Amino acid sequence: MVEINSLLHAGYHNPAQRPWQIERTLTKSALMYPIFITDEQDSLIPIPSMPNQYRIGVNRLEAFIQPLVAKGLRAVMLFGVPNDSVKDEFGTAADDPNGPVILAIKLLKSKFPDLLVSCDVCLCEYTSHGHCGHLNSDHTINNEASVKRLAEVAVNYAKAGADNVAPSDMMDGRMRAIKQGLLEAGLSHRVSLMAYSAKYASALYGPFRDAACSGAKFGDRSAYQLPPGSRGLGRRAIERDVSEGADMIMVKPAMFYLDIVRDAKEIAPNHPIAAYQVSGEYAMLHHAASAGVFDLKTAVLESMVSLQRAGCNLILTYFTPELLEWLD
Repeated sequence: MVEINSLLHAGYHNPAQRPWQIERTLTKSALMYPIFITDEQDSLIPIPSMPNQYRIGVNRLEAFIQPLVAKGLRAVMLFGVPNDSVKDEFGTAADDPNGPVILAIKLLKSKFPDLLVSCDVCLCEYTSHGHCGHLNSDHTINNEASVKRLAEVAVNYAKAGADNVAPSDMMDGRMRAIKQGLLEAGLSHRVSLMAYSAKYASALYGPFRDAACSGAKFGDRSAYQLPPGSRGLGRRAIERDVSEGADMIMVKPAMFYLDIVRDAKEIAPNHPIAAYQVSGEYAMLHHAASAGVFDLKTAVLESMVSLQRAGCNLILTYFTPELLEWLD
């Protein structure tokens, strides 16, 4: 005979009861759309390794974003894709007033004032060597110089009108420097700080580096991004960034790191937790669905549920345009 305390089915037998068992319900407000802004201002360039994604010129941006806002888009993350000719070893072009990111911030805040505009803060797209900070002569990271430059870039994005800045570089101490910079600029009351806290040195970034033209010219980023098996380092990084003033915490990649998402929620229970479903995860789901492995909509929605179940309040995903339709 089945024991009384073994009986579960009745609690979700009726369809009306099933939502009661779900910790969070996916809504459009839980989504942030990462988009690539090229300095080719009239271009809309398909990204071969990322189906349905584009490098978007500023002059094409309003027409691209408007129908998504009409469907309920609430937030975007901007990544700049500059021409190789402006890259140098220091990432000087990252906060160029006439560069793609600052021009895009100003356009979006002018045309869509209620849209939250977040900016990725990193130097890899703007350095000639493709690394995320300044380098010493032996090609190791110069952390102090990198942090100083990243803080300058973040503050200049904020001055241009960004609502949120999100440093993805993984330098030590950059959260405190950026928060201090925002405070000194009189912007700390308006511009929030999202920490890529637990960002792992993953194989899943390949399509992004194709999209952003940001691959390292030598070596890799494993000396500053976290080793994939390092749960303890991830926890320490989250604790550090909370102590340095982060307003929200991100885990990246997403689906392979659900344990870290749960850790983040436990370590920072009073902070919003974000996860970035990265380009490789996006491409895997697309290619598997194309091969008939599963239905794309069903699998994507399940991936969203898994992230929310683990503790996410915010999900950065390239599936945002589809989700805006599927959630109607």
